[in-house]
Amino acid sequence: MKINEKKRVIFCSIIIAAIILLDRLTKLYVLSLVEMYDHVDIFVTSFLNIYLVWNKGIAFGLLNFEQKEVYNLITGVIAMISITVFVMILKTKDVRVYFLSFIFAGAMGNLFDRLYYSAVPDFIDLHVNNFHWFVFNVADIFISFGVICLILVELIFDKYLLNENK
Repeated sequence: MKINEKKRVIFCSIIIAAIILLDRLTKLYVLSLVEMYDHVDIFVTSFLNIYLVWNKGIAFGLLNFEQKEVYNLITGVIAMISITVFVMILKTKDVRVYFLSFIFAGAMGNLFDRLYYSAVPDFIDLHVNNFHWFVFNVADIFISFGVICLILVELIFDKYLLNENK
């Protein structure tokens, strides 16, 4: 393994570990508040609340199912996608490796919760007046950020390649 590849692997490992740690710490903090006060409903600002909901679906509570078979199927699909992202991290040699690391770390944080709690604790509630976005967590932030960055990188690289071939 070349020195640059070793540095990339170490840096990606640090990113993944830091994101998973931040995700776990924030979730444990919110869950400890629930243990102390029996609920969490904190008004942080006029547009941000901390409000715990248990998500048995996929991202942002979509496809929330109560049936254990469907839940297990979704969890299996998430695990397979996570393995695919991990393989992509190992094979990617450019800046995309960092964005894939964000996605992988967020997926691992939520996958841990799905396996340990049988649901993912979501607690960040963004809203404008009475319009509330889906409640989410720190892992969801990194998954979303990684996907957005990958899309932007692909658009920029595509634009660059198209202009260079003219």
